[in-house]
Amino acid sequence: MAPDASDALAARETVQQFLNASRIGNIDLLKKLATRLDEGKGLSRTVADIKDANKRGALHFAAREGKTEVCKYLLEELKLEVDTKDEDGETPLIHAARQGHTDTAIYLIESGANPAIASDLGATALHHSAGIGNIELLKFLLSKDPDVNSQSDAGTPLIWAAGHAQQEALKLLLEHRANPNAETDDDITPLLSAVAAGSLACLDLLIQAGAKVNVSAGGATPLHIAADSGNLEIINSLLQAGADPNATDEDGVKPIQVAAARGSREAIEILLPLTSEVKAIPNWTTDGVLEYMQNETSKDQVVSRNLEEVNKHTDSTAREQDLPEVSPEAKKKAAEAKSRGDDAFKTKDFHTAVDAYTQAIDLDPSDATLLSNRSLCWIRLGQAEQALADAKACRALRPDWPKACYREGAALRLLQRFEEAANAFYEGVQLNPESMELVSAFREAVEAGRKFHGKDKQKS
Repeated sequence: MAPDASDALAARETVQQFLNASRIGNIDLLKKLATRLDEGKGLSRTVADIKDANKRGALHFAAREGKTEVCKYLLEELKLEVDTKDEDGETPLIHAARQGHTDTAIYLIESGANPAIASDLGATALHHSAGIGNIELLKFLLSKDPDVNSQSDAGTPLIWAAGHAQQEALKLLLEHRANPNAETDDDITPLLSAVAAGSLACLDLLIQAGAKVNVSAGGATPLHIAADSGNLEIINSLLQAGADPNATDEDGVKPIQVAAARGSREAIEILLPLTSEVKAIPNWTTDGVLEYMQNETSKDQVVSRNLEEVNKHTDSTAREQDLPEVSPEAKKKAAEAKSRGDDAFKTKDFHTAVDAYTQAIDLDPSDATLLSNRSLCWIRLGQAEQALADAKACRALRPDWPKACYREGAALRLLQRFEEAANAFYEGVQLNPESMELVSAFREAVEAGRKFHGKDKQKS
């Protein structure tokens, strides 16, 4: 190996050891390795500049693992920026909150971290605390008078709490005037999320707070979702609160048909006396409805399998991209254009941002981040087809990047192609199971797009 290559490899190994030292909380090793990496910039500047491929530095890793003493060293002695962001726009505080490290999160806030800063997906420490049910941290954050109805791509903190069956967190948020009828762009509400999560306790709290029971997402009402899962307690609770048993989804299907398609006899027996007869079903009895819908389900499964085979064949014949080599000068100009795009995005000037990212992509078509950013701009502009094209190109460049999966799912969701959206989000969850944004987005896509004929069995 050439000397230069050997030196570069050694430096990369030292960087990895340095970041790992922050992760495990070894301050002495952290100082030793930082000194070794310092090329005359000074210890503080050197440490601040050391990042992994996802632009996460020592403070991100220390916060993520709850190493408060390392955070203290980095902030108090080296004076690092407390709200530094990684590639996903996540601050150390967001990392600490997602992992449930209460003491570390509180320390970061007391050291100046802004709890209102959101990731690129709109999630704050409040969202994550609600989603994992960290009551101590949630109370601390609420004492700072945050926006309890702040929207992330996966909804408000209340939707996160409901979607993860966090009863105490949900109750606390409601006490702080969280909106029980807040909606995502896909019409998901806290009540829909609670039903999908199978949480009777959250459902009852939301009903008491005035949540609407006859809302729908993708044509599916909460009663459709409950019928699909066969949760009898939730079905009864919804009916008692005024849920309409005759509401139909976008395919004209009623909750009783959903229950029958899933083979839930008990749910059919509850819904049958309350549901108007469906003309297509000749025998309007429990057995008659069950038999008819089971036969329909079998037919749909055959069609679904045939379509899946066609799609596999189409994918296998797709042409791979041949990307040109990008010169250092072109990369530099692309970075400048990206910076202009980032600035425009921050001011919500999405048209200008698209133009800037397009210039950057023309200069450096190998950078998946540029495609991801432009895809998000197209979504903000309501241009779903363009957003999907960029998201697919992004995934082609970086197939193992969870954010690329999220971008594709978001575009498909905007196109109301909910099953495909759920698949994209699920693939992202497989790559990063810790991402609550992806987990929530997957669940919501399933809720929004269920066809209730047995043809959309999602991975769960």
